[in-house]
Amino acid sequence: MKIKQVLEALEQFAPLPLQESWDNAGLQVGLTEADVSGALLCLDVNEHIVDEALRRGCNLIVSHHPLLFRGLKQIGDANYVQRCVIKALKNDVAVVSMHTNMDNAKGGVNWKIAEKLGLTDVAFFATKQTDGVEAGSGVVGRLPEPLAADDFVLRVKKCFDVECAQCNELLRRPVSWVAICGGAGDFLLDEAVACGADAFITGEMHYHQYFDYEQKIQICVIGHYQSEQFTTEVFRDIIRQQCPGVQTYIAETNTNPILYL
Repeated sequence: MKIKQVLEALEQFAPLPLQESWDNAGLQVGLTEADVSGALLCLDVNEHIVDEALRRGCNLIVSHHPLLFRGLKQIGDANYVQRCVIKALKNDVAVVSMHTNMDNAKGGVNWKIAEKLGLTDVAFFATKQTDGVEAGSGVVGRLPEPLAADDFVLRVKKCFDVECAQCNELLRRPVSWVAICGGAGDFLLDEAVACGADAFITGEMHYHQYFDYEQKIQICVIGHYQSEQFTTEVFRDIIRQQCPGVQTYIAETNTNPILYL
């Protein structure tokens, strides 16, 4: 199985046209004609991730966040991005990223979050059509049973193993319908309210956006990395189903740059 076949399988699931205009999903570094020795699956690419790929004998890294967001005007050792490019090229490691195309794809990042929470009747609430493919920036689904707002927050914290959640005033009605946008999803807050959701889960939100939503919707912000941590399972399942025989490894390296002290 060649690297390009794994890339094709990922892009068939989450076509590149689904990505946002500012994004840079797809092949980041390397050649795709080589046979796959193994695929390391991660959220971010840094030097520790490249080292882990080499330790595990993987010549392919599949990340959620792109290594290359902007063009490189030089390749030296000025920052971790340049150093990662050099290390990957020197060791014949290809890097592929599935970012907002995977956010927007059916069965992608937000659907995985919904699955972890046990939501049913999951559907897009911020829909878009791209080349005839149904897509959306967020999903909404129903909890197995209504929960009081504090119990809902506890459920979210347990599911995502987070130490704390940033919330607005606790809702004084049961939470049944939950809107989700992994990562930085505050741009969908008003659409979450409009679709009738009782709660909105995302990874990060601006301070001023917490105002004026008291008793309209329960905001629950759990951290960018934490909200998307299970994206690697989406990658794993796609590769296992479409590229049988390719060894996949979910990275043990925690690349979250934020510490909670």
